[in-house]
Amino acid sequence: MDNPFLVFLHSLLRYGVLIAVAAAGILHLRGFLQKRPILTYERSLSIVAVVLCHAQLVIGLILYMMNFKLYSGMTGEIGRFWKMEHLGTMIIAIALVTIGRAMAKRANDEVVKQKRIAVFYLIALALILWAIPWPFTEIGHGRGWL
Repeated sequence: MDNPFLVFLHSLLRYGVLIAVAAAGILHLRGFLQKRPILTYERSLSIVAVVLCHAQLVIGLILYMMNFKLYSGMTGEIGRFWKMEHLGTMIIAIALVTIGRAMAKRANDEVVKQKRIAVFYLIALALILWAIPWPFTEIGHGRGWL
């Protein structure tokens, strides 16, 4: 059964993830376009984004395991969304954030670091936005914004 606190935390944390990933991606894109080194707050924000993504993933996996019987019994479009699309897309998005940060860390050139974080984070952001069960969609209807 759902733990209401974990569901609330998972729903609330999504906004932190969205803000951190979007802000880091946009700031690093701006840094790349300006061809300047990474500033301390940009680096910090990209690390915060990784941490928030991983926390969100852990909470999501706990919720998934707590409701495994419910999800395994689902069929059709809703079952496909929860069993494959939401879970798979979020894992891929979080992997992209993690890989982007790791690849940027290994790069020697600051402009390359900016580019890697911008590209990986913004692609991850698009995937995250697509895979969230928003209240205005058929899948998220009735779920609310939190």
